[in-house]
Amino acid sequence: MTEAGAGRYAPSPSGDLHLGNLRTALLAWAFARSTGRRFLLRIEDLDRVRPGAAPKQLDDLAAIGVDWDGPVVYQSERLPIYRAAIERLTAAGLTYECYCTRKEIQQAATAPHGPMGSYPGTCRTLTSAAHARRRAEGRPAALRLRTAVTEFDIDDDLHGRYRGPVDDVVLRRADGIPAYNLAVVVDDAAQGIDQVVRGDDLLPSTPRQAYLATLLGLSIPRYAHVPLVLNQEGRRLAKRDGAVTLTDRIELGETPDDVIATLATSLGYSATSSSELLAQFNARQLPREPWVLDVNRLLQRDRCP
Repeated sequence: MTEAGAGRYAPSPSGDLHLGNLRTALLAWAFARSTGRRFLLRIEDLDRVRPGAAPKQLDDLAAIGVDWDGPVVYQSERLPIYRAAIERLTAAGLTYECYCTRKEIQQAATAPHGPMGSYPGTCRTLTSAAHARRRAEGRPAALRLRTAVTEFDIDDDLHGRYRGPVDDVVLRRADGIPAYNLAVVVDDAAQGIDQVVRGDDLLPSTPRQAYLATLLGLSIPRYAHVPLVLNQEGRRLAKRDGAVTLTDRIELGETPDDVIATLATSLGYSATSSSELLAQFNARQLPREPWVLDVNRLLQRDRCP
């Protein structure tokens, strides 16, 4: 089966990828390759960057058989593209300056303004005099989207029709850096990405992104939000949970093929290479529940003679 367009994986270079990250990357790769799409790598380095993390992430992906087409794209090299998108929205009267601090927004979110965490529109109707006072106080301004809807529908290959909240999302942070929700929409369209596979913790923010794409005249990609990997406490897996990176597993005597086998088993497959997993891959049969990883059990297995 051949499809136009591309899929992608887009990690943030804040540290080593853990088993949950590698599992999602493997799934994004399998979704793309199984449909004849190109598969692209993008490093989302507009926020926290740990020196040396990006090349290590690329090495780990290659080690588990995730290959990609063309050069790796870095968001930090694409700032003019984001600025142009913001200028288009501003010219259309769809942006406004926001002087709210994170604390003020969190406190406001406890009031009946909508879903928890949604921006309540505090700065949306500020007068010119109020803007001038805040500037005189030296308060830096973020730039927000002036939305015309409160909800938006998307279609997801695993979750079906999903309706989520849309608020006045930040387009440019107070430090002048383009915000994630803008950058990801602009990048996906610019790179010809029409399939987005990522963790289902990002599903609630997707209607905002899809709505923003429509305002910019961009196509909305196909989405597939896959289940996360959780620790024994039911929280999203993190590096603090123990030996959960590829380097950790190798130091315990495993090979990349062993790690692939562990990830494949969690998805219902028996494979020791990405090509073997791809040969069995069927998106309709993927688990819908998170994989709860018992790191101690993996360690006990490794210590067995």
